[in-house]
Amino acid sequence: MQKQSNPVWLITGTSSGVGRVLAEAVLNHGHRVVLTARNPEALKELAEQYPDSTHVAALDVTNSKQILEVVDEAERKFGGIDILVNNAGIGYSSAIEEGEEADIRSLFDTNFFGLASMIRAVLPGMRARKQGTIVNISSNSGVVAMPSLGYYSASKFAVEGLTEALWQEVEPLGIKVLLIEPGGMRTGIMSKNRRSVRNPAYDETSGAVKDLLEKHGDSLLAGDPERIAQVIIKMVEKEDKPHRLILGNAAYDQIMDKIDNLKAEYRAWRSVSRSTDFPEK
Repeated sequence: MQKQSNPVWLITGTSSGVGRVLAEAVLNHGHRVVLTARNPEALKELAEQYPDSTHVAALDVTNSKQILEVVDEAERKFGGIDILVNNAGIGYSSAIEEGEEADIRSLFDTNFFGLASMIRAVLPGMRARKQGTIVNISSNSGVVAMPSLGYYSASKFAVEGLTEALWQEVEPLGIKVLLIEPGGMRTGIMSKNRRSVRNPAYDETSGAVKDLLEKHGDSLLAGDPERIAQVIIKMVEKEDKPHRLILGNAAYDQIMDKIDNLKAEYRAWRSVSRSTDFPEK
């Protein structure tokens, strides 16, 4: 991919959290940014600081029509989108049995279906230019599930599977794909997460996790959004970028332990796994 001095980023969910921090870091880096949020008023101050390098757009990633309009606006203003960062997401704390249908569907509409819609919208332009980078923000929960976060993990597991297929499809076309797997970040998101009505049957499992998160909140999280933003920029600029990148000590340890445990369990049952094919002739 030909390196550009001021590439165009489209970042979803830039009103707060790591999306906001990343947008500011990208602008300070001399690049251009399409700032998006459900409430564009939250982006006014940042846009005023960088009037020539920003385009503000109202965007709800669950609205397919709005997605197409925002991508069209960005391409007309800046000539194309070089980097898409799928950052918008919501959380949901619930035991599986406790989950409410509307909350579960809302979670997937944002975390998975919205992300997939964004990808489909930017790919025609990237294919035409034979270059581009798509960054999908997953989570350590997209690899390691835990009680009370099953539905959230499921939405991120879906992102992981889609992204793994995506890079196999688009890399031959000149488009790079990067999956970011951060641990918990101090963004204040914990207080905004939806929670199910508690069932006392799960007090010792999902209930215990909920209690821990509600009591300690962001103090449990070690991820620094500023450092994470700088790493994302560096990875986007690298030609030899990885497909997956874990960010955070706890996330790294959790994911590596999961991989080791998977290998051990699969190998322990290898004889059964290899017993179900038709006999070789």
